[in-house]
Amino acid sequence: MASPGKKAFALRIDPALWAEIERMAAAELRSANAQVEYLLREALRARLGDAALQRRVPQPAPEEPGAG
Repeated sequence: MASPGKKAFALRIDPALWAEIERMAAAELRSANAQVEYLLREALRARLGDAALQRRVPQPAPEEPGAG
């Protein structure tokens, strides 16, 4: 189930690509979903630049220390 304020959608993805995303996520202590979101933000940042990305895409709120 999607978090409040998040858009849920189905994604068809090559199994080998998904396995790599899961491997990267585990290495970076993220969920696969968070890894996909991270990679999408990085791709947009590379394409649009930091300033344009911040104007167009809301950034996630920083987590409280000790939360989670």
